[in-house]
Amino acid sequence: MAVITGVLHLVASTNAIQFSQTLGILFILNGLGFLGGAAIYLTRYWSRPLFLVAAAYSIITILALFPVQGWGVEAFYMEGNLNPLAVITKVAEAVLAVCALYLYADT
Repeated sequence: MAVITGVLHLVASTNAIQFSQTLGILFILNGLGFLGGAAIYLTRYWSRPLFLVAAAYSIITILALFPVQGWGVEAFYMEGNLNPLAVITKVAEAVLAVCALYLYADT
């Protein structure tokens, strides 16, 4: 899930940067953050508390959508149409948060 949302944030940064350079940079940093977390997970440096970091990072990223796009369901729409990229990234982040919390409790 981290790789999926990381790649999708990098893809979305190409559109976001057209509207705001700051927003585009934030998308790039967020995508790299998810990809970096996935890379650390595959190393010996991963430890149990990092599951909580992964869950918190995912939840914060989900919540960060709303101040930028709107506080309701309209956050998932762009120009009147459902934005599948927003939906997929937020679903991936939610699944990541739930899985990270489960793995934290299970290990």
